[in-house]
Amino acid sequence: MYNAMEETQGEFYASDLPEYDFNRQGNHRTGITGLKKRGHVSRSWIKIDQDGNSEVVTLDKATIMRDCSLPSRDLRLLDPMFIYPSSILGREMAIVVNLEQIRCIITADEVILMNSLDGTVGRYRSQLCNRLRKEKSDDLPFEFRALELALELTCTSLDAQVNELEMEIYPVLDELASSISTLLLERVRRFKGHLLALTQRVQKVRDEIEHLMDDDGDMAEMCLTEKRRRSDAYPSSDFNLSRTSSGKVISKSDSTSPEQSLSGLQMLRRTFSSSIGNSSKYGSSTSSSDNGERIQPLEMLLEAYFIVIDNTLNTLSSLKEYIDDTEDFLNIKLGNIQNLLIKFEMLLTAATLVAAIFTAVAGVFGMNFQTSVFDYSSGFNWVLVITGIGCVALYFSLLSYFRYKKVLPE
Repeated sequence: MYNAMEETQGEFYASDLPEYDFNRQGNHRTGITGLKKRGHVSRSWIKIDQDGNSEVVTLDKATIMRDCSLPSRDLRLLDPMFIYPSSILGREMAIVVNLEQIRCIITADEVILMNSLDGTVGRYRSQLCNRLRKEKSDDLPFEFRALELALELTCTSLDAQVNELEMEIYPVLDELASSISTLLLERVRRFKGHLLALTQRVQKVRDEIEHLMDDDGDMAEMCLTEKRRRSDAYPSSDFNLSRTSSGKVISKSDSTSPEQSLSGLQMLRRTFSSSIGNSSKYGSSTSSSDNGERIQPLEMLLEAYFIVIDNTLNTLSSLKEYIDDTEDFLNIKLGNIQNLLIKFEMLLTAATLVAAIFTAVAGVFGMNFQTSVFDYSSGFNWVLVITGIGCVALYFSLLSYFRYKKVLPE
């Protein structure tokens, strides 16, 4: 963690020198200067301190990286020009939060919130300031209170969107079950796409909280107040810390360790971060229990909102099942209608066959030929009656045959 931070800081300070040379040389190498200007663009942020005071400031990327010891890849998660899934990252001196519209950096004593016109950002700012002013005796550290409000607003916003979708889609599905129409089918198709996108967003927030709960090291990395308290308990000018091959932490005087290039404060932060992040690897059972007590408030906080977001995901799953059940019902209904049409077509075909036979007999007797039937005045009438009875008998015979073969229902 510290190696990555030191390399990032080293790259930043090294990049300052060429920028100074370019400014002194005037407008030479305009292409490289343009690249640097785009990399250090300033944006509007909202700073909220522990007392609940907020102000709008303009900060560039390099300043945030230096003050919060963050690599540039973490700041990309907060860039409004890119769409990244929800994530919560614990770093050495800050917590990077990207939850829906809430994109902020939480340190041990302030919150740097991405300024936006979105209503969720405004609610986060006002509610956090009110809570910090009114509930100053809260047992939770500052960073946990800020993170809790971000989780609360995110879960509330997602749950509200799910409830709104429920209220819109249930009447449409009920109406579609009673009468099928192209307009209703198109509305359900749009609702289904919205449901899929919302499910993916809720699932990502749930997976992120679950990942944090499963990893004690990540939760320990987010205890910024505790890390600052421990680092402040040791003066950086008195001694440095080093780790022996057995994994124990020992202190050495600066005079006996001239080869140490890092200050005691930096070494202590690295040691503390490593110890709380990997207690199962280096620490004893005592240190593991200390880590468990330290992360217990955060674990309980995450567990509470995990239950909330999991309930929201279950609601979406129930809604999807209801849509699937409605689609199955419509398929059954359409299949039944199709069977009725086939049955009607079969009866109509049999009736057409019988009528064709009757018409054929009438046509034969309409021919100009001699027969003894015409010697009787009622002879042709008897021919018609006998032909009609035969056709009716043939029709019912066909129906009986179809029922025997189970082509038609009883």
